[in-house]
Amino acid sequence: MKVNIRQYLASDLPLVLSSWEAATRLAHPFMTDEFIAQERINVAEVYMPNTNTWVAEIDNLVEGFIALMGNEVGAMFLQPYCHGKGIGKALMDKAQELHGDLDVEVFKDNSIGRSFYARYGFKQIEEKLHAPTGKQILRLTFTANADAPRMGQ
Repeated sequence: MKVNIRQYLASDLPLVLSSWEAATRLAHPFMTDEFIAQERINVAEVYMPNTNTWVAEIDNLVEGFIALMGNEVGAMFLQPYCHGKGIGKALMDKAQELHGDLDVEVFKDNSIGRSFYARYGFKQIEEKLHAPTGKQILRLTFTANADAPRMGQ
């Protein structure tokens, strides 16, 4: 399976939203349908136009994406059937190539995301309340170090 990481195009939006929603429902079972419906609108109308987004394309289909705001990973979502195949690592490697040190926030209850970020080398630096959901969020940081082995190496 060859993964092509490329810049997001407006025409990718339907597949980006599909990846976002499928992965959100899997990793965030505590989110209500109403919250997800509102966030889907926000992803399309607020986040995508204001981030530097890269997509993971497999067999000419967008199967996931990473949205960056400087060195902040605003979002990274993959179709669940793509988990564990190196696609998330390829997206994160692109972000790291562009920005070096990275930061991300992840829900404490999101064991899928937390496990991925830990394997990649992120470390927790803060925990705080996410008011809209009432859930805890962890702020993680990744410090680029050419000598440190990373996931898959």
